[in-house]
Amino acid sequence: MTSLHRTFGQLSDPRLNRKKQHLLVDIVILSVLAVLSGAESWDSIELFGKTNRVFLKQFLKLPNGIPSHDTINRVFGMINPRHFERLFIQWCDEMKEGGKLARVIAIDGKSVRGSKDSFHGKSPVHLVHAWSVENNLCLGQWKTDAKSNEITAIPELLDLLDIKGCIITIDAMGTQASICKKIIEKEADYILAVKDNQKSLREEVEAACDRSRAISDTTEMEKGHGRIETRRCQVFEKGFVDDLEERWVGLQTVIKITATREMKEKTTTEERYYISSLDVQQPFNRHIRNHWGVENSLHWVLDMVFREDEQRKRDK
Repeated sequence: MTSLHRTFGQLSDPRLNRKKQHLLVDIVILSVLAVLSGAESWDSIELFGKTNRVFLKQFLKLPNGIPSHDTINRVFGMINPRHFERLFIQWCDEMKEGGKLARVIAIDGKSVRGSKDSFHGKSPVHLVHAWSVENNLCLGQWKTDAKSNEITAIPELLDLLDIKGCIITIDAMGTQASICKKIIEKEADYILAVKDNQKSLREEVEAACDRSRAISDTTEMEKGHGRIETRRCQVFEKGFVDDLEERWVGLQTVIKITATREMKEKTTTEERYYISSLDVQQPFNRHIRNHWGVENSLHWVLDMVFREDEQRKRDK
């Protein structure tokens, strides 16, 4: 009995009893292990099973051998995707080192480009991911019909996760008062980017930072990929912006990052702003920098290794 058995043994089987030749849990575990090992199609899942049959027989019953690729495809088209998703997140949750969830969880969205259906006017599937920075692990995802729906998808994804004591980092799309409140209610902290999608907030924060004195002021320099990048991190206390705490539950600090890039003879400077429920003593420069691990370690891998953008599946 593995952690996969304990978790996916709870999955409801939608098949008729007289048509069951393979156990549902066998099919699911076989498929999960195959995909983790590089399988990219139903045929390759079947091939993985036949190649590793002796190994799989140690913990799978396989009463009628390895199921065919058509059977695997048909079963996954029938099971409840939301139930499977919740169980998969539950299984990932068991992978926590020492029973503790990672300190920083980065939340960001990604579109599956190949799922776009221009003929029927259908937008590509958009997925919102929760990425454990320290554990290098995707804790869960939530499907939306459009990128703009991230605002409603993020609270639903947070409801599935145990984030108590964690730091949630989200790009500007997720900088919403309702999301901020949800994070605090689940006893976590947040670092939220402030950009022009919240124009009044951006102007308010930017003007206040310009006329206030930072409580903390640190600088980090990084060399690589033919450039030198210097990131100055200034942290301000919440009290300098009128009524800001009333709109943003738990607000403690405002952060200003000034990033300067030197590439050959070209130098560029960019200013970015964030609001946070954390105190001044936190290593904000590192937390904010680590947020983009979701792009490099997850989204890039999904595209280049799992070739997710090439997937044409739209239904079931």
